[in-house]
Amino acid sequence: MTAVAALLVLAACNSKPAAPEVLDSNPDPMANTLANAAPVELPPAIKSEKTLRCKDNTLVYVTFFEGDKQAVVKTKQDGTPTKLVAEAAGAAKTAEGGWSMTGGDSEVVLTQPGKAAQTCHT
Repeated sequence: MTAVAALLVLAACNSKPAAPEVLDSNPDPMANTLANAAPVELPPAIKSEKTLRCKDNTLVYVTFFEGDKQAVVKTKQDGTPTKLVAEAAGAAKTAEGGWSMTGGDSEVVLTQPGKAAQTCHT
C-alpha cells in the first residue's frame, strides 16, 4: 500500500500546471492598420564619400549610395547638396535643373546646370 501511495505522490509532482491565461485589457488601436500597411523601403546605405577634382580644376564632393541608383553632389564642401537619382543601377543619375552624372566612385562625368560635361576623378 505504501508503494501505491508513493507512486501517487510522484505522479502528482510530475504533472504540469496549466498555462497561464493572458488577457489583453489594453489592445493596440493601430494593430490592424500596421498589420495591413505596405512594406517600407529603407533608404540606401552610404557606399562611399569622395572628393573629386574636375577637368576645370574645381572640386566636387560626392556621396555614393549602395545600389548605384543615387548620389549626392556638392560643389562646395559646406554647399547645398543635390540629390541625383537613376531609374536603374549604372544608368545616368539626374536631377532637375540640368544635373547629370555617370561613372563610379573613382571617376565620373558630371554635367552641372549651365556648364558643359566634364570628367572628375579622385
